[in-house]
Amino acid sequence: MSKYHFNDIEAKWQKYWADHQTFKADNQSDKPKYYVLDMFPYPSGAGLHVGHPLGYIASDIYARYKRHQGYNVLHPMGYDSFGLPAEQYAIQTGQHPRKTTEENIARYREQLDKIGFSFDWSREVRTSNPDYYKWTQWIFIQLFESWYCKNHEKAFPISELIKLFSEEGSDRVNAECDTQVESFTAEEWNSFSEERKEKILLKYRLTYLAETEVNWCPQLGTVLANDEIVNGVSERGGFPVVRKRMKQWSMRITAYAQRLLDDLATIDWPQPLKDSQTNWIGRSEGASVRFKIKGHDGFIEVFTTRPDTIFGASFMTLAPEHELVDRITTMDQRYEVSQYIEATAKRSERDRLADVKTITGVFTGAYAIHPFSGEEIPIWIGDYVLAGYGTGAVMSVPCGDQRDYDFAKHFNIPIPNIFEGVDISEEAFADKENTVIANSDFINGMSYSDATQKVIKALEDKGQGQGKINYRLRDAVFSRQRYWGEPFPVYYKNGLPQMIDFEHLPLTLPQVEKYLPTEDGEPPLGRADVWAWDTENNEVVGNHKIDHETVFPLELNTMPGWAGSSCYMFRYMDPANHNELASEDAMRYWENVDLYLGGSEHATSHLLYSRFWVKFLYDRGILKVNEPAKKLINQGMILGTSAIVYRVSGTNEYVSHGLKDEYSCDEIRVDVNLVNASDEIDIEGLKAWQPQFANAEFILEDGKYIVGREVEKMSKRWFNVVNPDDICEQYGADTLRMYEMFLGPIDQAKPWNTAGITGVHSFLKKLWKLFHSGDNDAFEVTEGDPSKENLKTLHKTIKKVEEDIENFSFNTSVSTFMIAVNELTAQKCTHRGILSDLMVLISPYAPHISEELWEKLGNTESISTAPFPIFEASHLVESSKEYPISFNGKMRFKLELPLDMSKEDIEAAVLSHEKTQQYLDGRTPKKVIVVPGKIVNVVG
Repeated sequence: MSKYHFNDIEAKWQKYWADHQTFKADNQSDKPKYYVLDMFPYPSGAGLHVGHPLGYIASDIYARYKRHQGYNVLHPMGYDSFGLPAEQYAIQTGQHPRKTTEENIARYREQLDKIGFSFDWSREVRTSNPDYYKWTQWIFIQLFESWYCKNHEKAFPISELIKLFSEEGSDRVNAECDTQVESFTAEEWNSFSEERKEKILLKYRLTYLAETEVNWCPQLGTVLANDEIVNGVSERGGFPVVRKRMKQWSMRITAYAQRLLDDLATIDWPQPLKDSQTNWIGRSEGASVRFKIKGHDGFIEVFTTRPDTIFGASFMTLAPEHELVDRITTMDQRYEVSQYIEATAKRSERDRLADVKTITGVFTGAYAIHPFSGEEIPIWIGDYVLAGYGTGAVMSVPCGDQRDYDFAKHFNIPIPNIFEGVDISEEAFADKENTVIANSDFINGMSYSDATQKVIKALEDKGQGQGKINYRLRDAVFSRQRYWGEPFPVYYKNGLPQMIDFEHLPLTLPQVEKYLPTEDGEPPLGRADVWAWDTENNEVVGNHKIDHETVFPLELNTMPGWAGSSCYMFRYMDPANHNELASEDAMRYWENVDLYLGGSEHATSHLLYSRFWVKFLYDRGILKVNEPAKKLINQGMILGTSAIVYRVSGTNEYVSHGLKDEYSCDEIRVDVNLVNASDEIDIEGLKAWQPQFANAEFILEDGKYIVGREVEKMSKRWFNVVNPDDICEQYGADTLRMYEMFLGPIDQAKPWNTAGITGVHSFLKKLWKLFHSGDNDAFEVTEGDPSKENLKTLHKTIKKVEEDIENFSFNTSVSTFMIAVNELTAQKCTHRGILSDLMVLISPYAPHISEELWEKLGNTESISTAPFPIFEASHLVESSKEYPISFNGKMRFKLELPLDMSKEDIEAAVLSHEKTQQYLDGRTPKKVIVVPGKIVNVVG
């Protein structure tokens, strides 16, 4: 009987690794470095399910493999510990989010330790720890103290912009800034008051305050990013979201749009992820056109990718939130317009973009003036135009754009045809490459490209437009009306933001009585009694001391969830450094992440924002690299296999799966842990699980209740969560690790099936048995020379496993291990050298059993320090061939002969063999057919 006591073995080695800090990385090493990182988790109250460790196991295999290859590996872990769930729990219970978060982290750490990861826990970071978010606050200050020069395509200190203004004025400054900035001379600048200078500079800073359209969720009391909204409601809680104008902190990420696009070519990231970022940034070339407004000063600015169609513009459409709507709407249309704006505010931007079937809009009563024809063009508002995209206004050309076409048809607006030889009676014509312009004055008969250049030149000559590159990407709103987030290091003097000096950071969260917004709508920090900044003593003081001379109010918003995750990978390099984000030596040595693993859902949130911050810090000379990670892998999802019972509609009866088609049934998902490997549910367990089943009646098939199955996302909502603790307890962490890899390619989704885990567990028991013999499970290895078969099995395993790990094909490695152990068992291999190398190969996947057997082999150091076996091709080269020996085409026996034997020698060896003599029985063969390396046929 096997003495593979995996629970004891795993507990032993987990303690050993912790006590000896086996996986602690050194910032000073002669070894080459390799930095492996997982996207750190948000510690939820539910803990981990078996789907969560998938990426961690893959990264851990690779980290352990690189250590075997002689690298100094940095493989840290921490927690993205600010988040809405802890705050929502605080609102419900009054418990401080910090306490909830710490309890959740303790649970996560316990679960992670049980799986045997080779994390360097000495470098753990938590985004909600003041010692950590001190650096998030510091980066915010650096952004505030910077501007972006378009001439150099680089960020510079704001002090250099001030110097330019004081010496040359604003005319020669080519900066990323607000759309409306004033022009002034150096003399005028130097005469401005400090307050006026500050207001001007705020339009250039890389983080700035501005009135912006935001997604406001009243129930959560906060602004949400677009990626936090699903189907018009908040992802967290499913609450309604409305559009609202608020003064918010924003980040000028648009300054980096082109660099973010261009540098995608320099990193080894999945193409679908690159495509997501490319589409999100949304680069397009065209023209900016300014339409004058009849009876009003100012103009409407639009960006169009089709300036060649300008003579087809028969109306204009503004976003309902556009700042001009209120000014230009006539009295007759005011009520209708206001009702439409109110209705639109209840729809998310994503809903408005996705809904192509519903056509709505309202005429403002105002008209724009065509820049060339002078014709009056009616100005409408429509929810398919968004204030945050482009200029929030479109030049509507119904003959060339289907959405404009549908809008015009619906509201009976003229659709002039400006395309030669094209029928637009049924739909718009959008094929620009086959366009020939007509009915368009000075561009008649021109192609798309020629007409585009001609129109841009004419607009520039008239002072009503110019060629332009536009991006769909918008500046990132950086404020959240929440308590549980990083406080801004900002106080307000005369309504203008001032930064707290670095030496007084971190600015920590104050105590509040409740975690809800105040009764007058201020964020939760508005409930704090001690939340003012004393500029003389540089400390937080009570609000009652605010005098607007030396004591000023502090910012009430907190930073968004992505703030703490944007540069955490660099803090791991030197997490105990109190003076710098990380030392220059540490950053020079580790550079950036070599391998980053995480979910593809972070493509346009965390990963895009992180790339932005890294590029900014690179510009300012703080970081040595301009990308966070060289290579990135998106792991797939482990799906749950839900269990479904079938309730007869209108009753408390439940029918087994095979009988459900005989009834009208409602599907109800139940706890998968109540179901065995044969899909039979424990009825008594089900009755005890939830009250609705306590008195239920069950219609069985063959005396059993069989559940239905559905493969879907593993979630508490579907009761299909499998706890890794249970798997580790029943089968061991090594089994869990290998099974998760065995399920399929790392980047693909695959369903979990607990029944399938027994095969992997049996393999580990067989591996243990390879080292032990007899009923007493005695450890047995031998010395001497290994056999050719031993070496062949080992080296084909080395070759395959090394290739698999390098290609992240971890699932096929598990199969290779199974084949190797079967072959070595059949060979009765007990050779120390063969088995030692085998354990090094397996150790990244199953580290606990590998450490135990490695120790039994007489080693005193952890197997993690052992070099990876070197593949020798010579052991796979066949020196002999087992020939099938046939007589008159019928194979009679096999004979092993050297591969380099000549035809004559092969024939002689076969004819002289005793079995040949028996079959010939004294006869002389007519001929012998020899195909070297293949067959021998004796024709007699």
